[in-house]
Amino acid sequence: MRQVVAVASLLWLLLLPWASAIRRSDFPASFLFGTATSSYQIEGAYLEDNKSLSNWDVFTHVPGRIKDGSTGNVADDHYHRYEEDVELMHSLGTNAYRFSISWARILPTHLNANKMPRLPKTEGRFGEVNQLGIEFYNKLIDSLLLKGIEPFVTLSHYDIPQELEDRYGAWLSAEVQRDFGYFADVCFAAFGDRVKYWTTFNEPNVAVLAGYMLGTYPPARCTPPFGSCARGDSDGEPYVATHDVILSHATAVELYRRKYQSKQKGSIGIVMYTTWYEPRTRQRTGWRLNGHWPSRFHGKESSELTPTAELNVHVDENCDLNLQRFFPPARCRFLDPIVYGDYPPEMRRLLGSRLPSFSPEERRKLGYKLDFIGINHYTTLYAMDCMFSSGCPLGQWTQHALAAATGERNGVPIGPPTGRSMFYVVPDGIEKMVNYIMKRYNNLPMFITENGYPQVGEGYTNSEEWLDDQARIQYLDGYLTKVAKVIRDGADVRGYFVWSLVDNFEWLYGYTLLYGLYYVDYRTLERKPKSSALWYKRFLQSLHEDQ
Repeated sequence: MRQVVAVASLLWLLLLPWASAIRRSDFPASFLFGTATSSYQIEGAYLEDNKSLSNWDVFTHVPGRIKDGSTGNVADDHYHRYEEDVELMHSLGTNAYRFSISWARILPTHLNANKMPRLPKTEGRFGEVNQLGIEFYNKLIDSLLLKGIEPFVTLSHYDIPQELEDRYGAWLSAEVQRDFGYFADVCFAAFGDRVKYWTTFNEPNVAVLAGYMLGTYPPARCTPPFGSCARGDSDGEPYVATHDVILSHATAVELYRRKYQSKQKGSIGIVMYTTWYEPRTRQRTGWRLNGHWPSRFHGKESSELTPTAELNVHVDENCDLNLQRFFPPARCRFLDPIVYGDYPPEMRRLLGSRLPSFSPEERRKLGYKLDFIGINHYTTLYAMDCMFSSGCPLGQWTQHALAAATGERNGVPIGPPTGRSMFYVVPDGIEKMVNYIMKRYNNLPMFITENGYPQVGEGYTNSEEWLDDQARIQYLDGYLTKVAKVIRDGADVRGYFVWSLVDNFEWLYGYTLLYGLYYVDYRTLERKPKSSALWYKRFLQSLHEDQ
């Protein structure tokens, strides 16, 4: 299979008309170029220096959860090797580094557990601030700044203290808003004098979908037909969790605006996962439903739907997913309330009472909004209507989105395949996605917070086969070319981060997918530059050559 993917990718790359002349000078002088990682995926040291268990620590230790049976116990050992990794960034010539802070390392739940009554009610209830955790991130931030690298910090990149799940169900309880606010407060106070870019959450649209609808991420909650979990409610819990994540974001932003921003001069946003969808069929079709709703609604809340609504439920020639008018993509379910103060009306019509409402006080908090939107983008797929068409898979997210995704049309893939299923190389997609977000959210500042190419991490006989990653170079070249174009066309994009600096623990795939510019030998933890690292370095150096 690996050989087939490699040959197919090479053939596609030879056929694609990509320019290879992209240069650093094609971007604004103030533009941030960096690499990205996250705490659980690279740090290791999972129980060192008072850190307590996170949800991913617990989840990965259950047999069968992770493809190769691995965990993040050691990962890339960044906790002990951060200075070496900062040197790698510096050698590339990057001016920014996106990383996340381990909540369970900053507020380990076992510290001071017997002294909980001493803590003010507005503070974290399950532990004291861990000074050893604060010290680690202080050293990392100071090392970055010493090399001229801007810290770009995410507060929650999937991992949270397991204690929050055990005590009250984490994102299913409004109590989590207070705890997240306290965690944010600790981080702003400890690091905000040097950190000028904050994001509250990384890809909450993925974490909620996988954790509460499909049950494939912690806390592994779901019900049929989405999956077979020990507990959960796939029809209701994803919307409760979404609501609490949005309000936790609002809690942190209000705190930053009122207490820190004027002094620290930073900005704060949120990061969403995005996939662009092209039409699987090109015809434009609309239906007047005449009071009858498809059986896939199962009668749920049908009385709250407009029975005469005219719905276009596929993608038109302009690649604007008309289904968004009916049931917007998950990113909009988070961003619309944050930017506009409420969920898209299409969601309310479809979900009815299953969708929580915002109180007047919550709407006031949402008024603090955000300063920028982070866009994680990797691929483009075809969208197919599942409301009126046959041939769609049952269950999964099609039941609520009324659409399905596929990577092929008439047996032809949408772009060169990669090492990951349903990930294809389609550079046009990032341009279209940025344009869509620009128009929907009034050209708020944007950062491409993740973009990268997955190699298959198994089956090679020696590291040299991973090091010559020409397909990744073509991928980065193509996507950066489109980012430069969309900026010229008026999009306010201010930075770009390659995923990832080093090969790391890739969630359900363990160490079987490799995204790094640097190869990691997990027997020795030695880092070796891939060809893509040298390409990125030359690209960043081209600014000086042009002057």
